Amino acid sequence: QSWFVAINQIINNISVLAIFLTGAAVLREREHGNIEHLLVMPLRPFELMFAKIWANGLVVIVAALLSLFLIVRGAVGVPIAGSIALFSFGLGVYLFSVTALGTMLGTMVRSMPQFGLLAFPVFIVMSLLSGGQTPLESMPVVLQKIMQLVPSTHFVSFSQAVLFRNASFEMVWPQILAMLAIGSAYTVYSLSRFRKMLAQ
Repeated sequence: QSWFVAINQIINNISVLAIFLTGAAVLREREHGNIEHLLVMPLRPFELMFAKIWANGLVVIVAALLSLFLIVRGAVGVPIAGSIALFSFGLGVYLFSVTALGTMLGTMVRSMPQFGLLAFPVFIVMSLLSGGQTPLESMPVVLQKIMQLVPSTHFVSFSQAVLFRNASFEMVWPQILAMLAIGSAYTVYSLSRFRKMLAQ
């Protein structure tokens, strides 16, 4: 049980850090007036948004890998059977999708309290229904199909396959492709919302 709980906690921490760091970065710049300073620079909305995704994603990747080595494998003693390089690649794809989700949520509200009220339910649903705490197969079929639109569902399956069963890229590419597609959809919508926010 400790094996699955440890990996699931890393996934939850990755999700909450990625969502809240990117969303808070967008809101803080709006609240402190930094958006106006950025608008006078020769930067496009696409570059502004991806700067936040890249910077926060890099911090989360470093924190997740340190947790995997120092806590999960070191302190808890969970054996890591799979490729760390493949896990890092999948983690990068997952962060692309979940940081885009955080940016999208950050553009929907106007203050940090509103962002917290919106982001916490989203994170709780992702945490409880993505298959890390409750098997996806035990849920109603309709709910299983809905959760296929959430990147954490595919990342849970990817992480368990790579870290526990030493799955190769040929075995987990459907999960990677699904995370990439969901992240691209989030990014397109987030970019349109981000442009509207800058126009205001």
